[in-house]
Amino acid sequence: MSDAIIKAVEEKQIRTDLPNVSVGDTVDVHVKIIEGAKERIQVFSGVVIKIQSGGMNRTFTVRRIVANEGVERTFPFNSPRIDKIDIVRSGHTRRAKLYYLRDRVGKKRRLRDRRRGLGRATVEAATKAAE
Repeated sequence: MSDAIIKAVEEKQIRTDLPNVSVGDTVDVHVKIIEGAKERIQVFSGVVIKIQSGGMNRTFTVRRIVANEGVERTFPFNSPRIDKIDIVRSGHTRRAKLYYLRDRVGKKRRLRDRRRGLGRATVEAATKAAE
């Protein structure tokens, strides 16, 4: 009985305005920051290394490099602090958790793009159009 009530309440609070983020995507997370009486939006850019759980408690962890140090931040999908999420590029992965990226440095840290051939095809089409 109480499970049905909890599910009904949670369904109303789950956000549907955010895009489908998957592991390996490079994202820009726009977060609302409150400093005193002022509120501003700060962008946290990085690679999604894990997605946990489901429903109301669903979270994702974003990793980026700042001053040669790795910084990871976990965001709840349904948080009102998240203004929006922009997917910059989609990385091709074969794992659900990308913890191995913590040990990588430089270009080895990059993930192959999910749409590999698309970038090259658009360049070729642009050069043909210019001729």
